[in-house]
Amino acid sequence: MDLDLRKLRYFVAVADLLHFGRAADELHIAQPVLSRQIRAFEQDLGASLFTRDRHGVALTDAGRQLLADAGPLLASAHAVRRRVSAAARGSRRLTVGFRAGIPVIPAARAFEARHPDVVVDVQRIEWDDQAPMLLDGRIDVGYVRLPIDEAGLRVTPLYTEPRVVVLPAGHRLAGKEEVTEADLAGEPLVWHADPSTQPTRRPHPNAGYLVRGVDETLEHVAAGRGISFLARSATVFYSHPDVVYVPVPDLAPDQVCLAVAASRTSPVVDDFFTAAQATAEITAECGNYEMWQLGGEAASKHG
Repeated sequence: MDLDLRKLRYFVAVADLLHFGRAADELHIAQPVLSRQIRAFEQDLGASLFTRDRHGVALTDAGRQLLADAGPLLASAHAVRRRVSAAARGSRRLTVGFRAGIPVIPAARAFEARHPDVVVDVQRIEWDDQAPMLLDGRIDVGYVRLPIDEAGLRVTPLYTEPRVVVLPAGHRLAGKEEVTEADLAGEPLVWHADPSTQPTRRPHPNAGYLVRGVDETLEHVAAGRGISFLARSATVFYSHPDVVYVPVPDLAPDQVCLAVAASRTSPVVDDFFTAAQATAEITAECGNYEMWQLGGEAASKHG
């Protein structure tokens, strides 16, 4: 049986809202039509996806499993549509996503030596859109930082780099050449929502600020709302007059990987992987200012 993507989208709308009426409004269809489509989908699958009673709508075990699998499936369908549209326009482009502090230029140069007809576009990504942008085709390849939800992805480690602590300029440890995790224990931490991604093994109370990128992080730290951690290379790209960076040698290193949707098969993508792996050492060394200046001169050619 082929999976009906339209019915799958209907299912996801109901599963997200757990309400047929609101889901129908969101989908711009009549509620009876939606109910019939869901029943037909359940018959197609041979499984009940929802329980319905006077208390409301709830997912069954089968429904929860389908919801977990639906995201990558629908994202893959979006990616196919994007690639077909690009091919119809005669576009020969490879879009490479990258996290803050990771230079793309070394790999782009090596790749373009083999594929001078392919334009390499670059796009910065944040921690919470690494996987979604790969899965739905907004980017073809991504330089990502762990952790990342690897469902539906092929993730290849490239290199690790040290981390630093970001401190307010007036902090008691701001003048140190380096600090330890123990020195920082108990400091409020400016971090994104998932505490499991914190690189430190020491307890840190959440400062209560949800941040997506380096710019927001630096502003909160500068205001004295807490400390944060960054990969060392990001400190080359980002400065702020009211924060200082101090090495933390015993902090777990940052892992940089290359990622692509597992369903993506393309000789062009494979060649970029090869170029990225071949230039991984150069990319890792781009955490010093002189190397970034060299890459920066070429960045405008790939923007």
